[in-house]
Amino acid sequence: MNRRNRKKFLVGSVYASAGVVTLVVAWIVGPLGPPRAVLIWLLFAVAFMVLEWRSVEVNDRLLQSPGNMVALTAGVYFALLPDGNPMLAMALMGAVGLFGPGDISERRVFQPAANFGQLTVTGGAVGLVVHLLLRGLPPSSSPVPFGLVLGVAIVGAVAALAYSLLNFAFVRLAVRIVYGTRSILPWSSMGRLASAHVLMGFLGGLLGQLLIVEEQVLPLILLVYVIGHLALSSYSQLREAHESSLRGFVKTLEARDLYTRGHTERVAYFCQLIGEELGFTGTQLERIRWAALIHDLGKLAVPAEVIGKRGRLDSDEFRRLRIQAHRVEDALAEVDFLRPMVELASGFHPHGPREDYGQKGHRHVRQPTLEMKVLGVADAFDAMTSSRRYRMSMGQEAAFAEMRADPSPLFDDDVIAALERALDRIGQRYGPAQIAVEEAEEKRPLAEQGASE
Repeated sequence: MNRRNRKKFLVGSVYASAGVVTLVVAWIVGPLGPPRAVLIWLLFAVAFMVLEWRSVEVNDRLLQSPGNMVALTAGVYFALLPDGNPMLAMALMGAVGLFGPGDISERRVFQPAANFGQLTVTGGAVGLVVHLLLRGLPPSSSPVPFGLVLGVAIVGAVAALAYSLLNFAFVRLAVRIVYGTRSILPWSSMGRLASAHVLMGFLGGLLGQLLIVEEQVLPLILLVYVIGHLALSSYSQLREAHESSLRGFVKTLEARDLYTRGHTERVAYFCQLIGEELGFTGTQLERIRWAALIHDLGKLAVPAEVIGKRGRLDSDEFRRLRIQAHRVEDALAEVDFLRPMVELASGFHPHGPREDYGQKGHRHVRQPTLEMKVLGVADAFDAMTSSRRYRMSMGQEAAFAEMRADPSPLFDDDVIAALERALDRIGQRYGPAQIAVEEAEEKRPLAEQGASE
């Protein structure tokens, strides 16, 4: 068993053990509820399993479903039900959602064990909180006071936020232990996703109360779950469409300019390293990564003879390049999701010897923003440490020294130092030495390469 598998076994064992302990404690607290309530719980459990099975990717390998809304509906229902046990109801519901399609097809063990533990512990903990907050407030008759309805719904919203945060924490901890800190991209738009979960919890609180008053509304409740799933699916598909569009743009540019092949990905990678060192949020990192991927798209409108010139561009050629590039940037800025990245990508360097920085509607600003500085340093570092048509690459230390000697506000000492620290920490070097290593690696016999992997 290798080191990673040992870590998987450890995390899976600890998580699963915590899940078992949670179920035992919840069972000791009391029975689930009367027989008819158990049948309703089974319906909730089936809905929870189906939704978890149909989870969609809303971030880098982060799967989500409206399962928390189902869990909160059950939690509120059993909290308001006489002799109901919401802690056991939510813990058991988490236990049945341990498997996903990939777990069965790929015969996984670690993921189901970890899922069982995190969902069971999260469900049990949140169920206990719901029980304590709603104890003694069973709206078992109609009409129910509006203040009570609103209060219970708010409890559901708060509990849903706690449910989501606990799940995120469990996933992050498992990934950090097993795969390290750089195995997945930092999650973006978490505020938007958390807001969606809060709304689902609010609806779950309302649905739980409604079910207490009238059990005939079960089909309506299931319809709400389907709508929640469709909303998350739409978000996931839109995100994938954005990513696909960016990949298409990059491939188009690479097909026209061989130098760009690999350049955009390296600049995006350096931006990621710098942003992490500077404490950027997942949303900031995603925005600057996307900006790096499109920062050279203006070349699509530049004449081939200018792009392919062997040597530095003169002032007239540079002016033509910028004019044509602006036209592409203006066109891309018409796309809503690209607009923030286009503003950053088009404005991270000056567009003439006396121009300022920034391209927000082509209204220049006096000083570049921090994100522009990050993109500027990443782009310059890759350009200096890579061979161009008119010069050889320079060493890593020389590139850093040249940027520090440049008076441009883009080359901020803190940003440069952040890239230096990141490369030192992960043990990577760029420049002539790195190129020689890569060329030697490519020339090795394939059999020898495979033996070393």
